[in-house]
Amino acid sequence: MLSKQLAVLSSVHRRQLLVALAQSNPQHDQTSASGASETTSDEHDQAIAMQHVHLPVLADHGFIDWEQETQTVTKGPQFDEIEPLLTAVGEHQEVLSDGGVPD
Repeated sequence: MLSKQLAVLSSVHRRQLLVALAQSNPQHDQTSASGASETTSDEHDQAIAMQHVHLPVLADHGFIDWEQETQTVTKGPQFDEIEPLLTAVGEHQEVLSDGGVPD
């Protein structure tokens, strides 16, 4: 169980989404790949990764429920399982972002 949770939290994009959900449920996916012409190539790549990698991984583990048509993300049935680890990571973010543990 812990290995699964750590693997999910290994991505900064997934951590950010889960933290946002912990603070405000639901979230609307703002990284939709159908975006404006003003987006950079990196933002476009991130949007594609969110749609095709990160959101499906979180949904498959039950940490989120993802309504693709409305791009709405809510806490999933297993969110309570990962929330304590997410809180612990958040409390130590300064140490982790200063080169303690790589992303």
